[in-house]
Amino acid sequence: MAVGWTVVHEGKTPPPGEAVAPDERLSWGRTAGLGAQHVVAMFGATFVFPVIMGLSPQLAIMMSGIATICFLLIVQGKVPSYLGTSASFVGGATAIYSQQGGPDDVTGAILVAGVVLALVGLLIHFAGPRVLHAVLPPAVTGAVVMLIGFNLAPVVADIYWPQDQWVALITMAFVILVAVGARGFIGRIAIFLGLIFGYILSWIFDTVFGQITSLDPAADEVTTHYRVNWDNVEAANWVGFPTHTPGGLVGNQTLEGNLDAVGWHAPSFSIAFVLLVLPAVIALVAENTGHVKAVAEMTNRDLDPVMGRAIGADGVGTVIATSVGGSPTTTYAENIGVMAATRVYSTAAYYVAAVVAILFGLSPKFGALVSATPGGVLGGITVILYGMIGLLGAKIWRENGVDFGNPINLVPLGAGIVIAIGDTELAVTDDFTLGGIALGTIVVLVFYHLSRAVAPTHLRDPDPGTLIAVGEPGVHEEADEQYGAQGGHADHGQTRGDDVGHDGRRRGTSAKGTAPSEPGKAAADPPVKPAPFDYHRPGSVAEAVQTLAATGGKVLAGGQSLVPIMSMRLAAPVALVDINRLPGLSDIEVTDGRVRIGALVRHRQLEQHEAAYAANPLLRRALSQVAHPTIRNRGTTVGSLVHADPAA
Repeated sequence: MAVGWTVVHEGKTPPPGEAVAPDERLSWGRTAGLGAQHVVAMFGATFVFPVIMGLSPQLAIMMSGIATICFLLIVQGKVPSYLGTSASFVGGATAIYSQQGGPDDVTGAILVAGVVLALVGLLIHFAGPRVLHAVLPPAVTGAVVMLIGFNLAPVVADIYWPQDQWVALITMAFVILVAVGARGFIGRIAIFLGLIFGYILSWIFDTVFGQITSLDPAADEVTTHYRVNWDNVEAANWVGFPTHTPGGLVGNQTLEGNLDAVGWHAPSFSIAFVLLVLPAVIALVAENTGHVKAVAEMTNRDLDPVMGRAIGADGVGTVIATSVGGSPTTTYAENIGVMAATRVYSTAAYYVAAVVAILFGLSPKFGALVSATPGGVLGGITVILYGMIGLLGAKIWRENGVDFGNPINLVPLGAGIVIAIGDTELAVTDDFTLGGIALGTIVVLVFYHLSRAVAPTHLRDPDPGTLIAVGEPGVHEEADEQYGAQGGHADHGQTRGDDVGHDGRRRGTSAKGTAPSEPGKAAADPPVKPAPFDYHRPGSVAEAVQTLAATGGKVLAGGQSLVPIMSMRLAAPVALVDINRLPGLSDIEVTDGRVRIGALVRHRQLEQHEAAYAANPLLRRALSQVAHPTIRNRGTTVGSLVHADPAA
């Protein structure tokens, strides 16, 4: 159900090791407290990005609450997430302003992108995610996300940082230290705390050092002025709707010193401007997919059937928000972090957070306070945010094992990224120019697939993610998504059973060999691919036993202990026998106080089994301490015991 929750744990704080499912809740008092944590977690980025895009932060906060409620209803309460302001459109908005566009042009272009995102979600819902992966493999998706982030580097260097370099530097240092050094919830709200810190620091600098002589974007020249100016804050009302945006505004009103004039407005549509923001759809698809996968791991639920709904719901949220002049939306990793820390996945807390956000959106004074954020503070924060966006692309590559030894990945992706970072332009006609993010994305997408079409077979056969190799040397197969297999990384290495021959046998081989060291020379770095092995996927337990006896191989179940040591070549079994699809091995039986655990029972599955908990309460407590959620969701309890894994 989309709305309606079961009260668990008598409404009190869950005991250690326990969790609260999306369709459950605690008492309304505790739920309100959790909702407040979610508000604080999303606060920083949700009103920083509207300011950067020259849109109303007051309206953005309000519409984020409305969009979140719509999202939860569309996914039927199965995906607990908050929709905050998306950073993916910052580059597109900057490009629109550079071509004499205004706030209405920005919201109109993003609205169309929201429609496209909703249609992509609809396609995924009915056709399955494989259609999307064929068009946007990890190599392409990572490149687009990277070029969106790094294209924004000149915005920091030319606009925000010069306004107050020392406040920017100190604010940046503060955010880095808090994000990395602080534990738990504090580390997750580093951006929000950085805004407060930078604001206070700017006020102290005004008091101690007086006015600053620096770049004033509004005047487009160096002037002498105070860092903090609260004239509009003092004049703003405590309660009221966002203002109506006057017509004729051109350019980013944050840089014009006129952001308080931006409020709600009708969008304006231009094909040229729409093309500038469409690449962000690719980033949003990747972002939403990653977040849904993360939530699925934490809640131990299969959310693939609602993946399309979640992506489409984000598109709907963006359409609703921008239709009145608000900011684009996306699911927020910050709130996923709150769930990981509290183990409370209740959607009730998100409804509370959404209502609180709507109430904040009804305060013009709050909007004016945000709009008055000093430029130096934004400089320190945006240098981190833009860098993180860019490196998320590298994270996608790493997690999917993209092989840049393959020119199909290396050549077109490198060209597109440089075009975007350099803000290179292509004049298509006298009135229409492609450049920056849009041109870079087109180059990446078109020339990647064109390269695959013309490349020889030995380059074309590897999966776009370039995972663990099977078959003849140089030929790769797609890894099984069930295990998140990505060759060359810990906890990866399984191959897809659908591609195994009728004899159930494949020959495994590393993607690249390591040349032996010559006499007198230092040995090469340790290989990061497993040694060659035979792969078997038996159809029954009896066949698995026979195969193990005949080959002397190892059992492949969760792979959390075996695969990492294989990747480092600390173990080199001659064969792997994959038992993951054998029936009857995932059962937990409790009889007369005794717990019988199947070979494929995951740590998380056993941890949440109520009958097993009743029979042996200590078992749940022990399982809750095993490594981290990813390991608990994938690793098998029996495998850890048999392997005598110290981490388990």
